[in-house]
Amino acid sequence: MIINRNNVYQLFKYTVYALLTLNVYFFFNEEWAAATHRFVGGIALEDVIEGFAASIDTVAWVALLLMFELETYVLNDKKVTKRIAWMLYGLRAVCYAFIIYAFSGYIAKLLFLFDVTPLPNISNLCNFVSNQWAFAVTLDEYQILTTENCKSIANGTTFYQFPGMNVVTDLNGLTGIVRLAWVDVINSAVWLLVVLVLEIDIRLQKPRKFEGLILLISNTSKFILYAVLLFAAIYWGFKGKFIDFWDAFLWLVAFAFIELNVFEWHQDNP
Repeated sequence: MIINRNNVYQLFKYTVYALLTLNVYFFFNEEWAAATHRFVGGIALEDVIEGFAASIDTVAWVALLLMFELETYVLNDKKVTKRIAWMLYGLRAVCYAFIIYAFSGYIAKLLFLFDVTPLPNISNLCNFVSNQWAFAVTLDEYQILTTENCKSIANGTTFYQFPGMNVVTDLNGLTGIVRLAWVDVINSAVWLLVVLVLEIDIRLQKPRKFEGLILLISNTSKFILYAVLLFAAIYWGFKGKFIDFWDAFLWLVAFAFIELNVFEWHQDNP
């Protein structure tokens, strides 16, 4: 039996793309559960991005990934008409609009955390059990306080209430949650820079200007940007945010495929 290496490679690549699409479901489930605590009275239209930033972000990124795959691998340059080219530009513009929209949601989440209220007269979480309060475990994970867990769930005696929510956390929890929110913002911003560089690569590829100093600057900048993204993935892994770590890892693999597409494209068009 002869195994075609290219077929195996393509199968692996599209499996990664499929797994990234599946992550939309996992992010939505996580954010939907968190929204029941964050938006007790129902979620307004203007709050959707804050409540479902990761879900919207992932949908837009998957669509953008497929656009890059089409342009750098699937479609033959000689058969791409102006109409198809402009259609791809339009679809990518829509994706970028939603990605920037999601970026604003991450910022809104971060700013929300700076409005927490200290509870100086509360030193025992068991006081909150009768009113169905919850304890913030991570950025989008809350645990209902019960008589069984109220004495052991926190590590300190200083507590903070999230604005407009029956949710509290301790100092260590708040510090960790704020750091996770910062990583979300930084990760989203860095990915925007990655696709900006990638867009420049693709635009310069066609007039055959993607070489020399420009190629060196592109490769150096992407090395730094991908290193930051890898650090974010490792951070999520150490903090026990498996879905975030797994998603970040898959995106790095997916864009490695896109980078290989661009490299092969460049080699085929000297």
